[in-house]
Amino acid sequence: MRRSDLVQHTETERGPISRTSQIVFGERQHLLRVLDSIEASDVPIARQQAERRNLEELIHARTRELNVINTAWDEKIALVLSAEAKPEMLEKLVKQAPKTDYYLLRLISEHPRANAKTLNKLARHPYGAIRENVARHPNADGPTLTWLSKDPSQPLWYLVAFNPNTPLQLQRRLRDRLKRLGESHLSK
Repeated sequence: MRRSDLVQHTETERGPISRTSQIVFGERQHLLRVLDSIEASDVPIARQQAERRNLEELIHARTRELNVINTAWDEKIALVLSAEAKPEMLEKLVKQAPKTDYYLLRLISEHPRANAKTLNKLARHPYGAIRENVARHPNADGPTLTWLSKDPSQPLWYLVAFNPNTPLQLQRRLRDRLKRLGESHLSK
């Protein structure tokens, strides 16, 4: 999980941070590293076994929590990370995934085989990192990039300006905007 992910949850709601798959997965990964550390430590065997049991219980709890967010979560992640991932399968996973499965949807938004239709759907997701990935994705189409350039919640227009699939007229307008911003910044 990137540090910037910790501050982006205000986009979707005020109040407590929802426990998205990205947060729960990060916790589980951390617990696995702690388990590795305990097993490699020179501590009394009784303490090591007790700590191992406690950590394994916490790891299993995070796995159950991921499966509540999205059934068979680990299997779906493995499908996306597989070299055999097909665009149709990625599209189907996006349709089925709950909005709180930030991790799965972020992986799909980065996937080289994600097609324009899948990316168009992901462009409307509330999580900023997913929209950023779509804005820079080489398979994003002109209408999706045009829509993202108007996103008021983030300055995605900057990423859209440098995507080769951005319509030329929009690309020129966005690059002119960037140039004007640079000039106004230099004159201050």
